[in-house]
Amino acid sequence: MIATITHQNKTFQVNLSKPIDISLPLSNTEKNPIAWYIEKPQIEPVRFGSWVGSVKGGATTNFNNIFFNPHGHGTHTECLGHITKEFFSINQALKTFFFTAQLISVQPEQHGDDFVITKNQIEKAVGNSNPEAIVIRTLPNLEEKKSKNYSHTNPPYLHEEAATFIREKGIQHLLIDLPSVDKEKDEGKLLAHKAFWNVKDVNNLNTDARKNATITELIFVDDEVKDGSYLLNLQIASFENDASPSKPILFQIL
Repeated sequence: MIATITHQNKTFQVNLSKPIDISLPLSNTEKNPIAWYIEKPQIEPVRFGSWVGSVKGGATTNFNNIFFNPHGHGTHTECLGHITKEFFSINQALKTFFFTAQLISVQPEQHGDDFVITKNQIEKAVGNSNPEAIVIRTLPNLEEKKSKNYSHTNPPYLHEEAATFIREKGIQHLLIDLPSVDKEKDEGKLLAHKAFWNVKDVNNLNTDARKNATITELIFVDDEVKDGSYLLNLQIASFENDASPSKPILFQIL
């Protein structure tokens, strides 16, 4: 279905029958991606004595508990409450769900033992476009991203200057196919998170901190999806928490 969209005083067309899902599913298998030193998610039937919430176990319905961590178990969207003493909820921070987005592909540069996405790379890839969201696909774009255990692997990350550039560009929503925009073991500095949200003091929040900006991590964008402009639909579950599992969907602008 071709739909005509008017957004930010611009009118364009998208094919709603061809959504591009860039989220990773959550499962209780070894295929589930993992970060931050935790085990895989648990999905199992509720048990009351001899009663088991499983049709296979004799119940009339499947009735499962799910134990997971949004930051460590798959695609998730977070707000600045992830790093502040004051509580902020992603459910309150994200109130609109469609955004213009620019998909870019970047091969992180080696800096010592680290692989880093730099400001120059982001600036060159974004060019003169002014999207509301940026979607970063790192290269090489290996299939193992979908099921990798990232713990203790020192994944690539976003340089503080790159995060600052994205903020100063006016981009409100940052999506990336890594477990974090920051270095895995950075002594708690969280430089890219702080730069993107413009958080100067996590204990005493500055008035110009970006309370409605979001970061989405652990996405996956197939190679067949070309760099360029898209319409992003960013959906979350209604958790009153700093982060929620999310399902970002891209629609190519025709």
